[in-house]
Amino acid sequence: MAENKKSRVKQLFEATFEPRLKTYINVVVTGTMAITIFGIVLIPLWLILGRYYLNKYFENLYCELTTRALHFKKGVLVTTERTIPLDKIQDLTFKEGPLLKYFGLSILKVETAGQSSSADGDMKLLGILHAAEFRQMVLEQRDEITYNRSGDFDNSGNVHTLEPLLKEISETLKRIEKKS
Repeated sequence: MAENKKSRVKQLFEATFEPRLKTYINVVVTGTMAITIFGIVLIPLWLILGRYYLNKYFENLYCELTTRALHFKKGVLVTTERTIPLDKIQDLTFKEGPLLKYFGLSILKVETAGQSSSADGDMKLLGILHAAEFRQMVLEQRDEITYNRSGDFDNSGNVHTLEPLLKEISETLKRIEKKS
């Protein structure tokens, strides 16, 4: 049965990431280091090792939309992998600031049902190419999944898939009444 379920899950889209993401991260890290005393000392080390780290980070970025979930992976030293079922996604927030726009980047923040207020509850996708179109694909697939799962009503609002179950419950209740 698990194989049957897995065979129904198909990849719909694999996101690609904007190469300028590496430059953006480099600017942000270097800028952050420049405003701290301890960071200023680390800037030469970052400039030497940062390019290698950013290349590895970029190579490890992965995001895919399947028929049932959104999968995301990132990291070099510490790897983060997240799978969010589409029916748990409440919203995808699209963010662009002046620095992000300059680099041609945006952030998609995934908000899920029942997430805590901590940062762990959020999933931020930074630097996806054609982020607005990707957002629309995810929302459309989420709507399709939730509509099909809650497809207990036809277009006129009448119950149709629950009818056999309701009849069975009714018959069981009638039998119970006759016995008492």
